Amino acid sequence: MGERAVERSVGDAVHAGNPWAVNRRTIARSAQEIPEHDPCDRTAAAQHAVASELRQTRRVHLPPLDREPRPEPSPGAPAPPAALTAPTLRRALIAGARRVIADRDGLNRINVFPVADGDTGNNLAFTLGSVLNDALNRRSRHIGELLRRIGDAAIDGARGNSGAILAQFLHGVAEHARSRPVLDAQTLAAAVRHGAVSARSALAQPVEGTILSVIDRFADAMQEAATEVQDPRAGFSRALGRTRQALADTPKQMAVLQRAGVVDAGAQGFVDLLEGIAEFIEGGPRAVRMRGVPPAANEGDDGTADADGAHAHAGHGHGSLDHDAVDHERRWCTECLVLRDGQSEGIDRDGLRAALEAVGADSLVLAGGGSRLRVHAHVGLPQALFDRCAQFGAVEAMKADDMLLQSRSIERAQRVAVVVDSAADLPEAVAERYAVHVVPVRVDLDGRDYLDKIGLGTAEFYRRMAASEQLPRTSQPPPGDFRRSFEFLAAHHPAVVYVGLARAVSGTLQSAEHAAARGGGDKLHVFDTRNAAGGQALLAWRAAELADAGADAGAILAELERLRPLTFTWAMARDIGHAVRGGRIPAWAEPAVRLTGLTPIAKVKQDGRLGVAGGLIAKARAPEAFARYVARRVARPLRKALALPRGAPLRLRVLVGHCDALEDGMRLLAAVRERLQAQGCAIESMHLVETGPAIGAHAGRGTLLVSVQPFAG
Repeated sequence: MGERAVERSVGDAVHAGNPWAVNRRTIARSAQEIPEHDPCDRTAAAQHAVASELRQTRRVHLPPLDREPRPEPSPGAPAPPAALTAPTLRRALIAGARRVIADRDGLNRINVFPVADGDTGNNLAFTLGSVLNDALNRRSRHIGELLRRIGDAAIDGARGNSGAILAQFLHGVAEHARSRPVLDAQTLAAAVRHGAVSARSALAQPVEGTILSVIDRFADAMQEAATEVQDPRAGFSRALGRTRQALADTPKQMAVLQRAGVVDAGAQGFVDLLEGIAEFIEGGPRAVRMRGVPPAANEGDDGTADADGAHAHAGHGHGSLDHDAVDHERRWCTECLVLRDGQSEGIDRDGLRAALEAVGADSLVLAGGGSRLRVHAHVGLPQALFDRCAQFGAVEAMKADDMLLQSRSIERAQRVAVVVDSAADLPEAVAERYAVHVVPVRVDLDGRDYLDKIGLGTAEFYRRMAASEQLPRTSQPPPGDFRRSFEFLAAHHPAVVYVGLARAVSGTLQSAEHAAARGGGDKLHVFDTRNAAGGQALLAWRAAELADAGADAGAILAELERLRPLTFTWAMARDIGHAVRGGRIPAWAEPAVRLTGLTPIAKVKQDGRLGVAGGLIAKARAPEAFARYVARRVARPLRKALALPRGAPLRLRVLVGHCDALEDGMRLLAAVRERLQAQGCAIESMHLVETGPAIGAHAGRGTLLVSVQPFAG
């Protein structure tokens, strides 16, 4: 018997028997008992061959179950009620999660509520990827213990409005069933009902026609079926039909869905989860190892979470999405975990809800239990939300997505999307004009972790830095942050180019490379600028400009390669102690500066490292002296590199940055303009930017920066 025949036997055995309580022993026994034509026609030799191949094939990946022998029922005795076991639930949920991940692009396309930002599929995939990578990656024989892990993993990894609601549903199911080693039909139905109630209670303002309505219908149908059948499989099948109808009804409940000609994306994702479970019921292990599914953003590399996946099912309408529906006053989709581990009192959920509503939080979801809450909200200032959350517990796992930017990115039918990290001091107007996506660096200040420029604004960072007795620290974004951004953009653009902070000074680029290697194929491109701050920003600006003009990824990368050695960045630090202690400048420089009284000038080298390039003896007029220093080192090298004819103007883009030194920055801006023009340079554009925490934490307050690039437009 070949492998395909073996797989058919396994699937038939599962379908013919009780898939909610299947194990290796019952599979082998069932395979012997399945009639090919007539039960009496099967010989003992044939039975032995089927069982032997089932034991030997490597294509069958079934979890171990309890090894206690099952008592055989007496002749004529009624069959015992079926029970859902932990190993079977685990594998059914793997199949369900993979179905959602397979359909994430379709879910993104129909996402119109609460905001048409095209990321519901990615958010649900990320949420269930967390469950796959954690709870479902480990085997269990106790269903309550398995569900507890599932609920915790879902809360920790929840993303987006629908992801948070789904996480709370799973958490509620776990709360009801935590003491149960197995689940019969009635107990399963009661756990699902408890999960539905818990999901609805997580929202400050529940809305019908969403995932909530579909979950409620599923719970009602499960309870109704449990009064009529004892087999959880049969009850689930009945409930699935009712749930499909509830999904089809969502456009009748929400006008925005009806106008777009789509069902609710979150509700569709929940039905996808159930459909995947149904595929396991029908097809057994084959539904767990489906082909063609890209991994979720946070899936692991183990055997459970790296299965190849399934095809995306058809049938979604794409409709006409209203991307102007984003509330500009609440453009940030913001999330975090609030923890009170080891505390005698749990989190004051009502107090937290009131505090967040006081800062204008909308679409508010509080998912989790007393010591662990996942917060999801749409706000105008993520910093305000994170600060309020910090009053109720430790804040972790922060994220904030600009929904307005996401919507604009979807609308832009360009071939390439451009991403930077927050170390790039890109002018806000430029980022808005070209819909450049920013992945925030992490900043640690006074024991708290912040999202650079998002969870902690630049002005507020310098204020807190001045009052702090500790030097701030920075760390690169985790690969999951990059993957979340990459996956969203790759779903809407043929290619993505990340223009990154120099590899020589940070692990940020490596984090992006790791994320790109995990799932983007040839769509994701990571470029090392070998620069930072304004220099990195100038290269990202040029990339975004080319993308807007319709260039492909190859053309953009070629232009960046050409401009990289022609993009210069200098910094003048009043106090280099920050850079020395951060390892950006050698330790010998600090005593040398003190002894000489020089104001040091640093330059980003061609390899991306920062090095001391000189010094100035001008204290009162340091900005003007710095401008003179830079101008002398710009015109001649660039003219030579560009082979400009004598008398031809050298056209430049210039960014001037300051670290909490606005007055000095304005003086530097004017002086640089004057000095460069005196050198025969034509200034195409020039901006003053406040250098953010990612650079300011190491440069220190008072530092001034100048970045220059030849204009190629």
